[in-house]
Amino acid sequence: MNSKFTLGTVAAITAAGIIGFATFGMAESDRAPDTDTAAITVPADRQMTIWRDPSCGCCDAYADYAEENGYHVTRIDDRDFDKRSVEVGVPEQGLGCHLAEVDGYYISGLVPVEVIQRLTSERPEITGITLPGMPSNAPGMAGKSGTLKTYAFGEDGVAVYSNE
Repeated sequence: MNSKFTLGTVAAITAAGIIGFATFGMAESDRAPDTDTAAITVPADRQMTIWRDPSCGCCDAYADYAEENGYHVTRIDDRDFDKRSVEVGVPEQGLGCHLAEVDGYYISGLVPVEVIQRLTSERPEITGITLPGMPSNAPGMAGKSGTLKTYAFGEDGVAVYSNE
């Protein structure tokens, strides 16, 4: 058993020496970044956390859509996302099929990314926006045509935010 341990140790030291030798004399800018210390920075307005029912396929399709449009999406299985939605201020009659958070705003439902980008760019004094229900022409659903009415919600109540 000692010989196997010694052989493994020698192999590891040799591999480390080869890697060290291969980078010896290279300029720092020519070396590959150290994956342990290389940080991937995602702007706050491109980070999205989604709380969703784990059995909802349209929520997964929506998360994929958001990723395809430049968002870094964290998916959290939460069968009680509707309760969480109401707790953060989404009007009960205006619940969407999942709850998301982007750059300090709550987004309920299948809101198009263009509307989210406008929200995070304009930065109105609201809690968030909602696209109630599961409209068939919303991102993550099968249909593609028609307008979608998105509502703003916050301390001042509920108002139409977008009708596109």
